[in-house]
Amino acid sequence: MARAISLILGTAVALPAVSQDSSELEEVVVTGIRGSLTSSMELKRAAQGVMDGIVAEDIGKFPDTNLAESMQRVSGVSIDRSLGEGSKVTVRGVGPDFNLVLLNGRQMPASQLEDTGASASRAFDFANLASESISAIEVYKTSRASTPTGGIGATINIKTARPLDRPGLHTSFGAKGVMDTSVDNLPKSLQGDTITPEVSGIFSNTFGDDRFGIALSASYQQRDFGFNQASVGNGWRTFAGDENNWGTIPQPGTAGSENITNRPDATDTYSVPQNLGYSVNGVERKRTNGQLTLQYAPTDTITTTLDYTYSENKIAQQRNELSVWFNFGPSASTWTDGPVASPLIYTEFIDANNSPSDLAMGGAKFATKNQNNSVGFNVEWKPSDSFGLQFDFHDSSAESGSDSPYGSNAVLGVAGFFRGTTTADFSRDFPVISVQLPTGMTTIDPSRTEVTGSSFRNSYMKTEIQQAQLLGDLEFTDDSRLDFGVSLTDLKNRSAYSNVQRDSWSGATDPSDYPDNVWRADTVRHYFDNISGSGNPALFNQFFTFDFETVRGIAAAVGGDQFYRASSVFNVDRRVEEESQSAFVQYSQRWEWGLPMQGAVGLRYEKTDVTSRALVPTATGITWVANNEFSLQLGDATFEKLDGDYDYVLPSLDFAVDLTDTVKFRASYGQSIGRPLWDQIQGGRTLDQLVRIFGGTGQQGNPKLKPLESENIDFSVEWYYGDSNYMSVGYFRKNIDNYIGTTVVSQSPFDLPHPGQGAYFQEALTLGGCAGTDLTCIRNFIFNNHDGDAGVIADPINPSDPTAPRTGTIAGLPGDPIATFNVTVPANQRSAALDGWEFNIQHMFGDTGFGVSANYTLVDSGLTYDNYNRGQQFALEGLSDAANLVAFYENERFQVRAAYNWRDEFLARRFDGSGAPNPIYTEAYGQLDVNASYNWNENLTLMAEAINLTDEIYRQHGRSTHQLIMVQQTGPRFMIGARYKFGD
Repeated sequence: MARAISLILGTAVALPAVSQDSSELEEVVVTGIRGSLTSSMELKRAAQGVMDGIVAEDIGKFPDTNLAESMQRVSGVSIDRSLGEGSKVTVRGVGPDFNLVLLNGRQMPASQLEDTGASASRAFDFANLASESISAIEVYKTSRASTPTGGIGATINIKTARPLDRPGLHTSFGAKGVMDTSVDNLPKSLQGDTITPEVSGIFSNTFGDDRFGIALSASYQQRDFGFNQASVGNGWRTFAGDENNWGTIPQPGTAGSENITNRPDATDTYSVPQNLGYSVNGVERKRTNGQLTLQYAPTDTITTTLDYTYSENKIAQQRNELSVWFNFGPSASTWTDGPVASPLIYTEFIDANNSPSDLAMGGAKFATKNQNNSVGFNVEWKPSDSFGLQFDFHDSSAESGSDSPYGSNAVLGVAGFFRGTTTADFSRDFPVISVQLPTGMTTIDPSRTEVTGSSFRNSYMKTEIQQAQLLGDLEFTDDSRLDFGVSLTDLKNRSAYSNVQRDSWSGATDPSDYPDNVWRADTVRHYFDNISGSGNPALFNQFFTFDFETVRGIAAAVGGDQFYRASSVFNVDRRVEEESQSAFVQYSQRWEWGLPMQGAVGLRYEKTDVTSRALVPTATGITWVANNEFSLQLGDATFEKLDGDYDYVLPSLDFAVDLTDTVKFRASYGQSIGRPLWDQIQGGRTLDQLVRIFGGTGQQGNPKLKPLESENIDFSVEWYYGDSNYMSVGYFRKNIDNYIGTTVVSQSPFDLPHPGQGAYFQEALTLGGCAGTDLTCIRNFIFNNHDGDAGVIADPINPSDPTAPRTGTIAGLPGDPIATFNVTVPANQRSAALDGWEFNIQHMFGDTGFGVSANYTLVDSGLTYDNYNRGQQFALEGLSDAANLVAFYENERFQVRAAYNWRDEFLARRFDGSGAPNPIYTEAYGQLDVNASYNWNENLTLMAEAINLTDEIYRQHGRSTHQLIMVQQTGPRFMIGARYKFGD
């Protein structure tokens, strides 16, 4: 059976430790949906421990276009989506960072950029790899001594074709046209092409009596699409009902309390939004993949393999937005019931005529490039039937960086200062912004619109792995075997960024610098027509879009080009090196005690040395630049170096018994480790540049962290009741120690004087009669009475509106209160346990051509987030139930498959955009995909595919469903294409 499976895959199969059947089997190559599912079932049945697999339906034809989308069909596997596609996987409640990804048995590096910097994640992004060149994916859910460490949830092995494993000529060429409907629901300036191409090809052939082999695969995919999003990007401020602080609502009986409906009780927890905004986003993605494999078998006992794998994923994104910022002035509000209360309606009173605030309509331009390179060499020597050695080496890298002169992330703040009383309605899925304009103004005014603050970030991340492995196997008898090996791994990670930022949020230039026609009037509602609540007539249904490069050019000409272009000199540069040595031994035995039994016991030793170097900037001062916006002033950067190390002995044990010819029972025990995230072990302390009146935030790493240690227990029963039919039920439990949490430590780095609450501030309270929360009044008093004094620089009074709030900067001075920063520091905090059940069924309805595959995963842990608790908590992220249902029909000519995937609500993060401990929940999401194909003849196949056919929305919330974090609308995607194959 193993040989037959090998022919199906077109690649070598990792054989079970002991041969399951010594009889000769007919070598049959099966294709199509049923063939793929049958091959996957046989992989599962023959595996040591608990393993699930996905096998290509034919050469160049994987079940889904996206690898992560395919993997979510496996029980226990759920995916995270990015830009409308599957990108990372969670397995059995264990998040993406603790699932190890291998390519042909080799550990793969990972890199990616987030909006504002390099990612801290170790998780492999499956969006970087096209599926056409993949022959199989193996998901090992139980730990084995022979597997590299790092996968607590699972070890995932991606397999590509090896020409000598499938001799002869095999070729496949495919082309598709992709129509993403989301691209049409964007402003014209953000729209891409309606139809974009995907092309791919695979060539494999052997020569010289099948001793030489070459395999070449390549693919190119372009996709233009969009997404529209409403969000509270800067998070929520959370308080006790009886608390008095910046952002709290008035207490009963005090001024303003009469404007509150259903006020939270004194013992309740409630939250207020820091901001609310809408964005429309146009995206272009270009993905290029290629792989070359050369094989030579000079003798019957030696096989050499040289391979090179390349992938490139270029993403360009443009955004326009409408947003409002809440400064927590006088307000009115309506609340849900406690004990966790949320605003249904939140209104902030602003005098649009005399003290208007800014209506923000910023824009952004992102451009990143992810490249993966891997060169590998393998020699396999089998001098006898009972002994074999294998040497494998690879040098692989993953690199992410900017693909634009403006950096990886360029943001222009744009605003018109004509916003009056502002209301946010959170009663439906879509949050509704309502804004009052000044008297006589019915539409927003381009002549009063200008660039304000800006940020041009240049982020970079690179991960490199050099790994050498020497593996061996020795068969003592037909029923016993010893596997052993040693490996050396050198892993380097570098993440860096520079940021050219102007905190001129009250205006960087002047509205007269910009021709009115650069601001293009648009409406909001139709971009969110699929989200409940967007039809509310109270919606402020107007905003400006603009061409980013045009407006940037004007701002640069007036304010200086150096402020509107990314810097190539990184002011934060963090580097980590992990040097690991490992060795393992594993003994396998087959025997009979009334029933056929198999067992394997192994030990793995792992030692890792960690070295961290970090270049981080020093802070020199704090300047008050807008109402609740204080800018951190930065000086020269300095390097820091820190070290850490750890070593572990990890046992594993697998047992299986064939209760009948069709029923198998398994039990497994093993220990595994999962290494910390990069930002958790990177040295150096960084402070966020934007400071608030109550202080700032920052981050600091800890390379002395220990990895997560997991004790894994599995039991399963599998019933194979037909050639392609089976049912299984499995129980798993993971006892995990050294979970890494984040503690928030209050620090006063560099002893920076804070102008908020300083001498000028206090004078405005006592002599100016300003309320402590009326920052406009306080700033006006300081500028009117202290312009030109130490630390105070006031802008000229606007002659066209002399009553407008004064603008300028106020610097912290000696004697002002010292600023405190909530610095997030990682620490090994506690232990946790999770357990769950997996249910699988696969059934083919005889020879009718109909079949179904379904699974359901239940995951549970006592460590859940308490929404009432306002302090820092530890809870398991990514924990959720999941289900899959695949139904299909196929015959010799035609096949159609419908696949529905559902994932229940889960905790995505424990800190929101405010930096404070607030949960982010991703709501339950289900998606229906359908594909069909028609075999025109034995060589030509026509294909069609629909993804997200029911046009689902993606939503996240905080402590309650009314505390929106983000809701996103995309659209269905359709593909039509053809595939042509020929060969032996």
